[in-house]
Amino acid sequence: MRLESYIAGGWVAGQGEARPFVNPTTGETLGEVCDGGIDVAGALDFARREGTAALSALSFAERGNLLRAVADVLTANREKYADIARRNSGNTPTDAAIDIDGGIATLKVYARYGKTLGDARTIMEAGEEQLAKEPVFYARHLWTTRPGVALQINAFNFPSWGLWEKVSTALLAGVASVAKPASATAWLSNEMVRDVIAADVLPKGALSLVCGRGAGLVDHLGPMDSLAFTGSADTGLKLKSGEALMKSGARVTIEADSVNATIVGPDAAPGTVVFDLAVREAVKALSVKAGQLCTNIRRVFVSRDHLAAFEEAVAAKLGKITVGDPALATVRMGPLVDAAQRDAALQGIATLAREAKIVTGGEIGAAEGADAKAGAFLQPTLLRCDDAASARAVHETEVFGPCATVMAYDGIDQAAALAAKGEGSLALSLFSNDADVQKRVADTLGPWHGRMLLVDETVGKNHTGHSIVMPQCVHGGPGRAGGGEELGGLRGLRFHMQRSAVQGSPALMKALSDDAAEAAL
Repeated sequence: MRLESYIAGGWVAGQGEARPFVNPTTGETLGEVCDGGIDVAGALDFARREGTAALSALSFAERGNLLRAVADVLTANREKYADIARRNSGNTPTDAAIDIDGGIATLKVYARYGKTLGDARTIMEAGEEQLAKEPVFYARHLWTTRPGVALQINAFNFPSWGLWEKVSTALLAGVASVAKPASATAWLSNEMVRDVIAADVLPKGALSLVCGRGAGLVDHLGPMDSLAFTGSADTGLKLKSGEALMKSGARVTIEADSVNATIVGPDAAPGTVVFDLAVREAVKALSVKAGQLCTNIRRVFVSRDHLAAFEEAVAAKLGKITVGDPALATVRMGPLVDAAQRDAALQGIATLAREAKIVTGGEIGAAEGADAKAGAFLQPTLLRCDDAASARAVHETEVFGPCATVMAYDGIDQAAALAAKGEGSLALSLFSNDADVQKRVADTLGPWHGRMLLVDETVGKNHTGHSIVMPQCVHGGPGRAGGGEELGGLRGLRFHMQRSAVQGSPALMKALSDDAAEAAL
């Protein structure tokens, strides 16, 4: 199997270097992704000229109908996608559902937003400003579609959700997408796009797919285009600091490395509901998708009085998790995406172990129904750092796998200060019934985090999870997390639309307003 790219309305085979993608359970090669053979300038121009032109001519409601049609195509083929996710990503059924169903759900959410915005093609913000002494000259703020293309570069861990969450916002805003999935798991993205294209539910040029390195794509972006990148901080820095991109004027959003944290509140003593909820969430972080979530918990801060009990409770539950072939019903955790990723995680654990003690895991271990060394397996790993204030690696090193470090704090102010040592993260969670603690954490750590999950007994198990990104909430984070922002309901449209201050007469304001949807972006 050799994956092709879909550009300029047709499928194109790569002509350059071939790189394999594998089954991480067995190490077996499943297929190849080839570089080159693509007219990148032509592909981007086609997407602008055909795709964006067609989408921008439609109303928000019509674009929403397109998103719903895409979701229906994906739903009809869901079982095929789940099999690909198991074979190429090592996903258990739960892991696959997070990625596949998450992508479909996001499409449906944005389809509903389209219905809400209705027959308009522009958005007018509420409120107007009188700019002259006489009531004859006013200003309002109008959002219009940018006549460019959205280049979307995705990470290996979410070949479905990562693709469709970016496409959803761009398409509803009226902008065509050129998506480039990570080669290691591009099979699922490729198959989904094939099914959508075969169903003929989108205008020509509205969706393109580039498999392989996609060399030159960023160099051909223009002032009305955008780049949304999810991946490592190093790659993100290289992209946004490139001379061609800086000169282009294209918009850029980056979602990069993030050493996310959980705080177990001082009141969360062993035996309390919030203590048990925090233990449950930490165990999920060390097992779901083999820990390969960009929003995953990497650091856990626990009141010194309760640290030993928390560590013991998490380790006990991890000891009951079966690692192995995700096709087996008894297996709760599959392999990492490939051997290279497993080896990188082991190296990261070794780095952390210079400052922390391994409580459990930290090795390949056994794999039920599989050869652990032939596959990309790694046991869920919990470490403890006894000097969190002086440590550096535990606050700076993101081990992208089933690994987290617990640390003690003395007082909630110190816990907040330790969490901020991550220098900007995608997600923070707090488990506490104390309203004052909740407010203090939200006020203090808001600037450092893109999303904060505050769980008390009232919320209980009803929360969506520390690691789960909901389309209604913004996704991104400041500082080392990249400084980007995606989703967030209608806020996601801002990246693909232009807000302009329009100044003119009352008659003009009424005419523009009558044709626009009124919403807060």
